[in-house]
Amino acid sequence: MEKTLDLFSVGEDGIVKSVVGEGKIKRRLFDMGITPGAEIHMRKKAPLGDPIEVTLRGYELTLRKTEAVCVKMEVKE
Repeated sequence: MEKTLDLFSVGEDGIVKSVVGEGKIKRRLFDMGITPGAEIHMRKKAPLGDPIEVTLRGYELTLRKTEAVCVKMEVKE
């Protein structure tokens, strides 16, 4: 099942399928290590859903919801 990273629940794992977006946001996500094939684990979500904290490539990363919407994921079963 595919969905964007912002729709993940706490504790859910997935694999990055693609990164969409324009210029700066896409480049910023790539620079942070969010590239196709990377595994991401949803660690925490703020009460209103922004920001979110994920584990990626062995480190913790905090993303804004506007950035997480650009990351298309495949849910890991």
